[in-house]
Amino acid sequence: MLHSFKTYLYKKVLILNNNYDKLILTRQVIKLKKNKYFNEIEKIYKEMSPHLKERLKEFKNIWENGSNKDIHLELSFCILTPQSKALNAWQAITNLKKDDLIYTGKAEELVEFLNIVRFKNNKAKYLVELREQMTKDGELITKDFFDSLPTVTEKRDWIVKNIKGMSYKEASHFLRNVGFGEDIAILDRHILKNLVKLEVIDELPKTLTPKLYLEIEEKMRNYCKFVKIPMDEMDLLLWYKEAGVIFK
Repeated sequence: MLHSFKTYLYKKVLILNNNYDKLILTRQVIKLKKNKYFNEIEKIYKEMSPHLKERLKEFKNIWENGSNKDIHLELSFCILTPQSKALNAWQAITNLKKDDLIYTGKAEELVEFLNIVRFKNNKAKYLVELREQMTKDGELITKDFFDSLPTVTEKRDWIVKNIKGMSYKEASHFLRNVGFGEDIAILDRHILKNLVKLEVIDELPKTLTPKLYLEIEEKMRNYCKFVKIPMDEMDLLLWYKEAGVIFK
């Protein structure tokens, strides 16, 4: 009899907990809305959606068909992007690739090609350290290494903890650029500014701590589900809205 009563109470507690979770979720959804700025974004999305999907398909192809060297270039690119234009960062990588300098050069050699990005001296050192981290028995293992980490979360956390010059933003940028961007956000100034306009967040953060990054990412994730635009497409869409180009 006592056992049956305990079982009954346990089931009631589970029901109450489930209902509470549903209530909290409902409250979160109620806060989300499609404002006038979203209507503008939605119009652009309807026009650009095929191009966004095509670009994301190209990102996936980089991972599926790329070599260790190809993936290493993508990771190196994201080391160069902080406080620098993405187009300039990619141009620097392209120049470094020509004579295999990105794979063999010393920091003092690399820095000569980094005049178009900020903090070139530190970034040259970071590129060399990255190459050393991703080399085994004289060969780059960048793709093989990240393939050994089973989840996107594990991949990103490893990058943030172990690669100099890369925070959550840069780590997410790299993972998106090799086809793992479905459920992560690249919270740069373009995206954050648009999240304010969409009323996903109240204001631009003065500093973006890891904790705050993940909180805003979760808000963006919920919003994307609410408006039915995949997260990786939303990122490219908002970046296109600001920069006028679908790049990387």
